Amino acid sequence: MDTLVLYKCLSDETRLGCLLLLLKEDELCVCELITALNESQPKISRHLALLKQCQLVSARRKGTWIFYRLDPKLPNWVRSILQTSLENDSGRLQQYHTRLSTMTQRPSQSESCC
Repeated sequence: MDTLVLYKCLSDETRLGCLLLLLKEDELCVCELITALNESQPKISRHLALLKQCQLVSARRKGTWIFYRLDPKLPNWVRSILQTSLENDSGRLQQYHTRLSTMTQRPSQSESCC
């Protein structure tokens, strides 16, 4: 992993939010990220595509849903940077989790979708 590519990805609030949520939650559907980050589907999908292209996240399809997680081949030093960022978050992640907790029938926790 190229450090410049990593830091460019981390420099955007939406991409950083996606990565920190995935680190905390393990796996999320696009609709969960839309709710948590309070952003539009096209914006979330565009940022996830970039994160996938940079090999920071991987995706799996389950029916019509796509679930994202941190790429299992992510180097330990990258995971360490994300973990440190998560631990030093200024409360933004709590806002994301508050929004996520209001979502009923979360796909990552049930068989139904939003």
